[in-house]
Amino acid sequence: MNILLLGNKARLLESRLEKDGHVCSVTEDRITDCSGADFIISFGYRHIIPADIIEKYGRRIINLHISFLPWNKGADPNLWSFLENTRKGVTIHRVSEELDGGEILIQKEVVFGERETLKTSYDKLIEEITALFCDNAGALLSGSLEGKPQREKGSMHKLKDKDKYLRLFSGLGYDTPVENLAGKAL
Repeated sequence: MNILLLGNKARLLESRLEKDGHVCSVTEDRITDCSGADFIISFGYRHIIPADIIEKYGRRIINLHISFLPWNKGADPNLWSFLENTRKGVTIHRVSEELDGGEILIQKEVVFGERETLKTSYDKLIEEITALFCDNAGALLSGSLEGKPQREKGSMHKLKDKDKYLRLFSGLGYDTPVENLAGKAL
């Protein structure tokens, strides 16, 4: 199977997929055409996938998202899970025209310790979702998993939404302890 991997984290899946005999190509660039791809996987992709590609690929396009959807769709999901004190975890879902709004295929809740920082919690989420994908790659690629619609409204955030909370980082950036952020959203 020819698989198009989209995003800055997609390379984490490449060796696993190639080990299974798949041919992979990876890009972080905005796509307009996916000719030759049998399946598309988005992981850390910073662009909106065009509607015509979503329509063409249907059940053969998934996204790996580091939040427990429907909470914290969009940008900086890890940060918002602490600021808004929402469930934390990872989700693999089908791509739809609604950003991070497609049917949920697999989810895993993730618990963090008291000494986590934004960086350590982010790294743990990346590790968890990569393992979740690898453990379920066959079922995900075959399309045998039934999706569950996202029934709750959840939350959505844009990149600029975090600007008013940067003061909470106290000059530590992503080394900021998550306890400094817990429940601080206005």
